[in-house]
Formats: sequence, structure tokens, C-alpha cells
Amino acid sequence: MQNSTIAFGILIAVFFSALIVLFCVLIVKLYINKIKNYTKLIYQKDIDFQKTLNVTIQETQEQVLNNISQDLHDDAGQQLTYINFVVENLKYDNPALNDALTPLSQSIGTLSSSIRSISHSLNSQLLVQESIVKAIEAEVERLKSNTRIQFEFKLFGIRKNTLDNNEKIVVYRIFQEIINNALKHSGATSVGVILKTEPHFELSVSDNGKGFDLSENTTAKAGMGLKNIINRAGIINFKVKIDAIPLTGTTITLSQK
Repeated sequence: MQNSTIAFGILIAVFFSALIVLFCVLIVKLYINKIKNYTKLIYQKDIDFQKTLNVTIQETQEQVLNNISQDLHDDAGQQLTYINFVVENLKYDNPALNDALTPLSQSIGTLSSSIRSISHSLNSQLLVQESIVKAIEAEVERLKSNTRIQFEFKLFGIRKNTLDNNEKIVVYRIFQEIINNALKHSGATSVGVILKTEPHFELSVSDNGKGFDLSENTTAKAGMGLKNIINRAGIINFKVKIDAIPLTGTTITLSQK
């Protein structure tokens, strides 16, 4: 009888010990889940803050670019118009100087046209009035006439605008950033621009420049150009893929997630 009582007591002790261990496990598990949820919340708040900061920076940059665009149109554009007016009057009053002044007049016209194109490319208000396809195509045409690099543009899909106004502005600024990096740093002789509008939007820019080692150019170590591209893409929830091979070239692809 006494042995049975001892055995029963041991079973009771083991049972309560198991309950205590189970309770402790549940408490630890709940605590770990709480930490995970808290960490996730902090991480999400950090992402939201970064996105808000990027949006604010983007809006500020757009305002500055719009101001520059307006100044180019109102100041430089008008000054060139006046200079061309004076040159044309000199040609009219002095026919003997016509041959000498004609190249100058043509150069002024070319410069005026370039400034007008640059002004339009900087102005987001003008950008939203046309499709992203037309805007990128027009910028490529401008670059063809102003640089020694060979540019090629290919479109796959419809020309109809497939992006909202905010996406259009951000995508165009990213395109300008990619081109700017290629012109400044790649040493390329040719740049290819491929734009797809179906089944989803995708923009790919490739150059035959010197490329770089991706293992040495992570987001943390990337230059301001790549950081700007990645940060801007995050504003509209687009993804960026960078393919670079040293001494061969670089391809940067921007697409909807």
C-alpha cells in the first residue's frame, strides 16, 4: 500500500513537473513571438519612414527641377531669342555679312532647340501630359544628337500610357539617372534602351562600358547614382535588377513587382 502511495506521488510530481515545463515552453514561445512581432513592427516603421523620406526628397527634387526648367525657358530661352533677333537684323541690314552670320544664326537655333528639350525633360508638369514611352523615346532622340555615344531604342508592346502620373515621373527620373551614370562613368560607346509595356512595364538600359564588380558594389557601398535609383524605385514599389560584368558592360532593369 505504501509503495502504491509513493508511486502515485511520483506520478503526480512528474505530471506537475511536465505541466511546469510545458508552461515555461509556452511562455518562452509567446515571448519569442512577441519579440518577432515587435521587431517586425520596428522594421516596418523604419521602411515606412525611409519611404516617406524618399518621397519628400523626390518632391523637393521635382520642385527644384521644375524651377530650373522654368528659368531655362524664361531666361536662357528668351535671351537666345533676342540674340537671334539681333543677328537676323544684322544680316538684313548688312547683306555682305550674310555668309559669315548664317552659321552663327544656325548655332543659336540649335542651342535654343537643345535648351527647350532640356527644359521639357526637367519639367514634371509637361512630363505627365504625355506617355512615358514618348518621353523616353524623345530623350533618346535628344541624346543621339548631343553625344558621341550610339543610342538605340526598342519598344515592345503598346505605346499607350500604362503608368500613373507619380510612377511616370519616378520612372523617367530613374531613366535619366541610369543614362547619366552611363555617360559619366561607364566609358561606353553604345547604349541600348529596351522598353516593354506588356504584360507588365519593364525598362532595361544596357551599355558596353567598363562595368563593375557587383560583389564590391552592394547597396551599402554603391555610389549615389545607384542608391538614388534603388531609393526612387522603392517609392513606387518597383524592383531594380543590376547585371554588371567588369570590362564588358552594365544592364540595369526597372520593372513592376
